[in-house]
Amino acid sequence: MGITRAALSQSLKTLERQLNVKLIYRTTRDMSLTEEGQRLFDQIRPAFGTIEQAVRSVGEANTSPSGLLRINTSRIASRNLIEPHLAEFLARYPQLKLEILLDDGFSNIVADGCDAGIRMGESLAQHVVAVPISPSLEMAVVASPDYFKRRGVPESPADLAKHDCVAYRHTSSGAIFRWEFSSPEPNGHAFVVVPQGSLITNDDDSMIRMALQGAGLVQHVDIAVRHLIADGSLMRVLQPWCKPFAGFYLYVPSRAQMPLKVRVVMDFLIEKRGLLEAEKSALENRRRNMKKRRATG
Repeated sequence: MGITRAALSQSLKTLERQLNVKLIYRTTRDMSLTEEGQRLFDQIRPAFGTIEQAVRSVGEANTSPSGLLRINTSRIASRNLIEPHLAEFLARYPQLKLEILLDDGFSNIVADGCDAGIRMGESLAQHVVAVPISPSLEMAVVASPDYFKRRGVPESPADLAKHDCVAYRHTSSGAIFRWEFSSPEPNGHAFVVVPQGSLITNDDDSMIRMALQGAGLVQHVDIAVRHLIADGSLMRVLQPWCKPFAGFYLYVPSRAQMPLKVRVVMDFLIEKRGLLEAEKSALENRRRNMKKRRATG
């Protein structure tokens, strides 16, 4: 054990003084346990086995991710970044148990007992360690093809005053979400529009369903409606007025001694970011091709 005989002897003497009992018979040639010493040894021996097993399991965890992984995430990030890949992730790491806590506010993951969090880059605190797990995002204004047939297509944000816009009310503050735009001109200014229409909801999934029914225009993060734009269920307008902003990040308290279970989910989500970037690029190419076809008649 790398301990000298003298140091070990002194430690045993200290223990005897603390317990006020003799544990070992000592002679110049040998040592043996007293009755009390043998009883103490027999009682604590299982504990040493438990400690050894615990230390071994920690070592094994460094080679095979296991245990409970708790992630605090917004609903949008969970639906679009985690849930589509849950089966693949759990099949890849069968010893992991995943707990997803849905929270649209910005939480202290350490205080909440979480291993990691997912938020948009513009919402991150400065002291956290974060890595991007999605491409840059845009706010997309969309509606169904049927709606545009009935009401026409807005050419600028000013035209929204003549349209039905489905409004979203923040659950926490009660405020109506204002639609954000930036002028496409060089050094164009940013501005907001308060949506006006006959529908208000505090659930973004309901907002999308309303748009699919032709009830009006909605503005949502593009990642949430990209697949509906791709299959033609929704059409996007005013894209030149919607500038990119920082996407979703996985954030953790520190890189130092990062648990393997956190490392593997980080690597997994970075891997899936590549798929999202490819999908975004394909959708942009399709949009440009359609624009060219319309221009040429």
